[in-house]
Amino acid sequence: MKNNQIDPKAYKSAKEANVLEDLSKLSSEERERLKLLGLDEALPHEGEFVQVDAKPVLCKKKVEGLEIMPITQALKTFDKIEEYLWKAVSPEKDEFTKEAAEDLDDGYFIRVLPGYKLVYPVQTCLYIRTSQIAQKVHNIVIVEEGAELNLITSCSVHPHIDSALHIGISEFYIKKRGKLTFTMVHMWGEKTAVRPRTGIFVEEGGTYISTYVSLFPVKSIQTAPICRLIGEEARASFVSIIANHPGSHIDIGGEVHLEAENTRTEIISRNVVYGGVNIARGKIIAKAPKVKGHLECQGLMLSDEGLMMAIPELDSHYSDVELTHEAAVGKIAREEVEYLMARGLTEDEATSLIVKGFLSVKIEGLSPELQKQIDKTLELAKLGF
Repeated sequence: MKNNQIDPKAYKSAKEANVLEDLSKLSSEERERLKLLGLDEALPHEGEFVQVDAKPVLCKKKVEGLEIMPITQALKTFDKIEEYLWKAVSPEKDEFTKEAAEDLDDGYFIRVLPGYKLVYPVQTCLYIRTSQIAQKVHNIVIVEEGAELNLITSCSVHPHIDSALHIGISEFYIKKRGKLTFTMVHMWGEKTAVRPRTGIFVEEGGTYISTYVSLFPVKSIQTAPICRLIGEEARASFVSIIANHPGSHIDIGGEVHLEAENTRTEIISRNVVYGGVNIARGKIIAKAPKVKGHLECQGLMLSDEGLMMAIPELDSHYSDVELTHEAAVGKIAREEVEYLMARGLTEDEATSLIVKGFLSVKIEGLSPELQKQIDKTLELAKLGF
C-alpha cells in the first residue's frame, strides 16, 4: 500500500485557508487543546513559534544565544542557508517532499549559537485549522558547536476538522559536541494524514535524542527519519510511544547510519494496539568499526481487530561492531489484572495502569521539563477505555 494511498494533490493549498491574525482568535476549545500539548504561557520557554495553516502567527525568543524565525525569512536573511537547505532530506525523495519543495507554506528556522546551552525548552507548534488543506512545512534546526537545545514540537488540528494532510520536512544539524533533545507530540484527528520527512547529521561528540509521542486517533502516519552519525563518538537515540486506534494506519520507522568509529545508537518503540494497523520499523547500518547499535520493539495487543508488525534490520560492513535487536508482541497477562483488582482497582483501572506503565519510557538525558510533557500527555490519553 504505497504511502497508504495518500495523494497530496487531492488537497487544497493551505494558502487558500482563512488567515488567522493572532492566537487570541482561537476558540477556548482550541486553546485548551493546544495547552494540553505544551503551548502554555505558564511553562518556561526560551522561545516560541506557532504556525496556523500556512501562516506563522507567533515567533519570539528570550535569550541572545537563540535565533528563531519563519523559514521563509531565513531563506532571505541567513547567508549560509544553502549549506543546509535540502542537504539532509532530498526534495526528490517522494511526492510529499516534491510538494513541499514546489509549494512551501512556511516552517521554523532555529539556530543555537556556539557554546550556548539553553536552560528551558523552545516550544513550536504546527496547527491545521482549515479542512481539506495540505499544510507544507520545512524546518531547519542548527545546534552549533558546544551548544545545547531542548525542542518540543506539538502538532495538531482543529477538534472539529474534516480531512487534512500535514507534510513536515525537518533537517537537523548537530555540530561538534552539540546536543539536541527533540520531542514531538502529535494530537491529530481521525481524518488527518501525516507525512513527516526528517534527516539528521550529527558531528563528532554530538548527541541527538528524539522522542515521538502519538496517543490519539489519526487516519495515517508514515515516517522514517534518517540519522547519520558522521563524527567519532556521536550518538543518537530514537524512542517512539504509540497508541494505535481502530481505523488508524501508523507506520513508524527510524534509520541510523554509524559512519564513524565509536558511534552508537538505540531505536526503541513502545506500541499499544487497540485496532488498526501498526508497523514499527528500525534499521541500523554499521559503516565503521567499533560501533554499537540496539533495536528494541515491544507491542501490546488489546484487540483481535488490529495488526501489529515489528520489522528490525541490522546491516554491517565490518566485523568489529556490536549490533543487537529484540522484538515482542503480546497481550496483558490476566494474572496481572487480577492482582491489581485484588487490591481494589476495577478491571478498567487495572488495565489502564498496566498500559501506562508499558508506555512510559525514561530516557537518559531527557530534561525534566520534556519528561513532564510526555507524562502529562500519557495521563490525559485515557488509554484504559
